[in-house]
Amino acid sequence: MESSKRYRLGDYITRVTANNRKEEYGSEYIVGVNSDGKFTSPKGNVNGVNLKPYKIVNDGDFVYNPSRLDLGSIAYRTEGLCIVSHLYIVFHLNEKGKKAIRPEYLYLYLRRKEFYREVTFRNFGSQRPEFSYNDLKELTIPIPSMEAQKKAVAIYRGMKENLAAYESNLEDLKLTCDGFLEDIRQHAPREKLGSYLHQSDRRNGEGLDVSHVIGLSNEKKFIPTKANMKGVDLDNYKLVEHNQFVYVPVTSRNGHKITIVLNDSEERYLVSSAYEVFSTDEDSLSPAYLMMFFNRPEFDRYARFHSWGSARETFDWAELCQVEIPLPGIKVQRAIADIYRCYIERRRIAEELRQEIRAICPLLVRGAQDEWSEV
Repeated sequence: MESSKRYRLGDYITRVTANNRKEEYGSEYIVGVNSDGKFTSPKGNVNGVNLKPYKIVNDGDFVYNPSRLDLGSIAYRTEGLCIVSHLYIVFHLNEKGKKAIRPEYLYLYLRRKEFYREVTFRNFGSQRPEFSYNDLKELTIPIPSMEAQKKAVAIYRGMKENLAAYESNLEDLKLTCDGFLEDIRQHAPREKLGSYLHQSDRRNGEGLDVSHVIGLSNEKKFIPTKANMKGVDLDNYKLVEHNQFVYVPVTSRNGHKITIVLNDSEERYLVSSAYEVFSTDEDSLSPAYLMMFFNRPEFDRYARFHSWGSARETFDWAELCQVEIPLPGIKVQRAIADIYRCYIERRRIAEELRQEIRAICPLLVRGAQDEWSEV
């Protein structure tokens, strides 16, 4: 059975206040903490910034943003020395804490949604509530046996190593794709899309039901429709077959993106009659290669720039046909598209692993507590 006994966290941790007052460490050491619990490079321009107040972080230190702790902005340092904003709070386990708590287990505990809810409940402030170090010290936590913590951490480490391996391969695949695309951009002839596209206006003449109705997101994916379909006549909905594209001409208020999706599944979908549906001449233009081109942020910027209107700006069919793309031979297109598909699939698996790691944190903590022994 899980023990109900809890211990004041402040008895096991010590605040770190050392700063960069001698300016031993330059801007290349600056990092931030995001809501995924990771150290990240600074987003802003750090040229000319006074680095003296920045706090020094060493391996074994925890760092959190007191105004964003409820969102998960806490990280555990294992990658060597860095410096962080003076607004962050830095702490580590003291000698008593090291004897009772494994630092990675404490990180698991602090990365749970249950902990974020407790932070939200205890937060104080007006426009910008902050969870201070004094607030953190007063929290009470269960402390399982070191052996139970060790088991939980071993499972967590294994999953993190799997994720790191997938993410490493992801970067390699992305670099390969980018290298091929850059070479094609410089050497392949550019062609207007209009010569290779076939507009489709097939309606739902086969009586497909509401289960075939699909929505689109600006992440260029199919999603369940958000529309209320009760009593809607589907006869006028457009049919989207395998290897056909569908896009939303309206680009205003769309996150500076164009919503366009390739149906690379074997499913047949129905979409609003306001959307444009088209296919390619597959002997000359690979659908997967074209979708890879549409996924680039450069195309989003192009579509927004060439959108026209007042209250509603649209990127219409005529503008799409005027788009020029580098077009190598079909075999080269398919080879690059295969690499890109591999990249997308591995990215999907990596995201699933990330979700599993988030979900397993509370389970590992709860499982360790079942093997309770008092400190």
